Amino acid sequence: MSIMTQDRPREWDENTWGIGRPPRGRRELLRKLIWIGVWLVFLSAPVHDLAAGDHTPSGTAAGWLGLATFVGAYMALVFRNMGRPFARAVVVALICFLAVLAVVLCLTLGGAWLGLFCYVSVACGATLPIRVAYCAIPATATVMVLVGVHTDVEQTKNLVLLVLLIGFAMSGVGQLVRTTVELRQARATVAHLAANEERLRLARDLHDLLGHSLSLITLKSELAGRMLPGRPDQAAQQVADIEQVSRQALVDVREAVTGYRRPRLAAELAGARVALTAAGVSAELPAEPDLTAVPEESESALAWALREAVTNVVRHSGARRCAVEVVRRQTLDGPTLELSVEDDGSGGSGEGPGNGLTGLTERLEKAGGVLEAGRVKRGFRLVARVPAGAAVDVGSRA
Repeated sequence: MSIMTQDRPREWDENTWGIGRPPRGRRELLRKLIWIGVWLVFLSAPVHDLAAGDHTPSGTAAGWLGLATFVGAYMALVFRNMGRPFARAVVVALICFLAVLAVVLCLTLGGAWLGLFCYVSVACGATLPIRVAYCAIPATATVMVLVGVHTDVEQTKNLVLLVLLIGFAMSGVGQLVRTTVELRQARATVAHLAANEERLRLARDLHDLLGHSLSLITLKSELAGRMLPGRPDQAAQQVADIEQVSRQALVDVREAVTGYRRPRLAAELAGARVALTAAGVSAELPAEPDLTAVPEESESALAWALREAVTNVVRHSGARRCAVEVVRRQTLDGPTLELSVEDDGSGGSGEGPGNGLTGLTERLEKAGGVLEAGRVKRGFRLVARVPAGAAVDVGSRA
């Protein structure tokens, strides 16, 4: 399952466009700038007002300076909030600065500048806590109405509802960003705890395996040392015992390491569900199968087959749906355990079996199984069969 757990975070992060973190490359930076830049459409009225030449030269210069200052503060506040946010006091100070600057520009340059309150509302929704934003957004609309009464009543009527809606919409986006950050942190914590638990389990198992053997080897080594040179025959017997114990310890360690490296079908099913869901693929998977009397080698081969199939679905197929079945069948060669993975995607490049399927075929052959893979009417299907034990229903689709 290690391959899946290494791939999932990257795929999940790509699907979320890096929400709630600083841009990690030019592509992410461009996406975030486009997302923020879309909202600059409301600056068309102030820009047109300044370009029309209806103000004095000093008024026009002051207007351009005020507009540039407003946009710079807004961009710094909202863009920074998508990565490492400012301190709460700095956020509140910048929002107050934007509101005051919007009031001053509207009262001095006219009603064409009322659209600046849309940005104040967006900043409140995107950066403030949800309860505070629910108060700040109506307050922004109220201030705009009071200012609009003295500048442009008709423009105020057109914008008041937009200021409210756009602010509350950005509150939802801000809540999504905060939730995504918390989920990313929780996932990192879970991975850290899982790694610690695995290290503890490995240490505990190695202690149980080697503690007795190493203690016995130490004891017999001391005895052999005491018996030399006076009792060489007895010392030789102790050395022979040491060799036997050490060989058995080596066998135990090899079996333990093989067990750690062998994937389990139940774990791979759980990992497949997470990987498919993270990739936006509708997953239909069976409940945890009953693997009574199924050889470990057969279970391991099916687990590898499931891992390879799901990896292909997520990375190459472009599928929207994936169905997994684990069924025990009675054949002329005896009971078999069959795994089928079917999706509605393209199945990859179509240039023949890749290295993954070739290696999987060899792995199944070693376990006495077979692999069938190819296109079906509406997608791609992989079927792996391995020898099984007594006939037991191992589950059906969830």
